[in-house]
Amino acid sequence: MAQKRRFNQPKRGPGRFSPETRSLQRPPAVAERAAPIVYGKPFILLEDPEKNTFIFKAGAWIAHSESIAQCRETCQVKELPQRVNGRVRYEIRCPA
Repeated sequence: MAQKRRFNQPKRGPGRFSPETRSLQRPPAVAERAAPIVYGKPFILLEDPEKNTFIFKAGAWIAHSESIAQCRETCQVKELPQRVNGRVRYEIRCPA
């Protein structure tokens, strides 16, 4: 007759339905959520190895005033996987 295999099972603590210890502390106050930020239309910026940024306007890449680091402070910045002539592409969305 075959023997039943008994594997070592980890010891479990009290289940989630076990009674918890009561305390006299108050539960934490419920904090209100901040209003969601609404972002505007996205635009594309390029960043070269010298950290200069360029925006595409009127069929040409024109120097942009802000760096990517400055854009990250106020806007939503997403790096795009495709590169253009060794430059990194970013999708920028500023708050509306």
